[in-house]
Amino acid sequence: MFTAEQNEVLTRVGPGTPMGDLFRSFWIPFLLSSELEVDGPPKRVTLLGENLVAYRDTQNRVGLLDRHCAHRRADLFFGRNEDCGLRCTYHGWKFDITGQASELPAEPEGTPLIKDAKIKAYPTRESGDVIWTYMGPKEKEPKDIPLLDWTAVPPTHRAATKRLQENNWAQAVEGGLDSSHVSFLHRAFTQVQAATTTKEGHLVQRPIYMVKDTRPTFHIHKTDYGFAIGARRNASDTEYYWRLSQFLMPAFTIIPTAEGRPLTGHFWVPIDDYNCWAYTFSWHPQRPLTDEEWEEYGSGAQIHAAVDENFRPLANKDNTYKLDREMQRKENYTGIVGVGIQDMSVQESMGAITDRSKELLGASDAAIVYWRRLMIDQALQLKEKGKAPLGVETPKAYQVRSGAVLLPKEADPFKAMAQSIFLQPA
Repeated sequence: MFTAEQNEVLTRVGPGTPMGDLFRSFWIPFLLSSELEVDGPPKRVTLLGENLVAYRDTQNRVGLLDRHCAHRRADLFFGRNEDCGLRCTYHGWKFDITGQASELPAEPEGTPLIKDAKIKAYPTRESGDVIWTYMGPKEKEPKDIPLLDWTAVPPTHRAATKRLQENNWAQAVEGGLDSSHVSFLHRAFTQVQAATTTKEGHLVQRPIYMVKDTRPTFHIHKTDYGFAIGARRNASDTEYYWRLSQFLMPAFTIIPTAEGRPLTGHFWVPIDDYNCWAYTFSWHPQRPLTDEEWEEYGSGAQIHAAVDENFRPLANKDNTYKLDREMQRKENYTGIVGVGIQDMSVQESMGAITDRSKELLGASDAAIVYWRRLMIDQALQLKEKGKAPLGVETPKAYQVRSGAVLLPKEADPFKAMAQSIFLQPA
């Protein structure tokens, strides 16, 4: 049974909490690169329960600072971004990307006060159309961000989007680990599936085997970045259909897809204990994304969501995710359009932080149980022994891809995939 105490460790991410410190051991995304422009407006950022402000300075450097001025604690969101600094509009104090004040125009010229006029600032980097930060102790800053496959391909080969999700980050990650729900939550009915089945027997994002066999068995493979999951389904008298995916510390997942289609992954970034950002990445290792693929991502009809100017999905809990009961009766299992929105609807329905002590888990939850034990163990070992979490010191291990494959029943799926693209660097 999962206890209330374990739930507290798993879900809470504020400063000083075990899980918050675990996240602060990694470089994590906090904005899309497109959200900031040179000398443009600053942007409020809440990350791991901290209120911050971000801006892109005159030299195209990104600063991530305490949201409040060192002087009288005015909100720097209202500040002026000019001449390589963010200037408070209250008394004109100006701060560079390190958080150091460079000008105190309301104070006497040459004032020694300027040396002490400093606010908290976090280092930033840009990779894969995303801005990353490290919020942990300076002496433990990892040399590299995780070297994920999508960060290495040209911009024409990848798409990055994000959406607000109004529940705790852990509920969202657990959805990404749960291959059994795909047979239900994301199911299109037979007459719809028939129109999208390829000659290899795959549906677009819906392999037919996940519809025919709704009881997968789960196999876990420990790795340097976290773990790999093999979800096995019956395909024929001689073959299994394996859906092989990864969990990469602290909150990445990679989703298997039909051969030839772009790969897709998520990173769930905690805003606070009750909300998170769901970043979604689609990429193709060998070719640019097509116009049709870009159109699909923008439409919100699949894994990427259609959002408003604040990145809140247009289909949300206030409009019941635009649930259509006629569609639910005739076309798909939920009556909701879009894989991402279908996931969000059930994860938000659990409440901001679900009470896991009231769950009744089964065999289909094997990956989730493993993940919870891993995360709590890693967080407590960091807190109590100072041991770096899995993945912090092995950024190259993140260069992996997911896959789905038909194999003879006697084959080891992890060995088979390791010989191609799965468990070795891409």
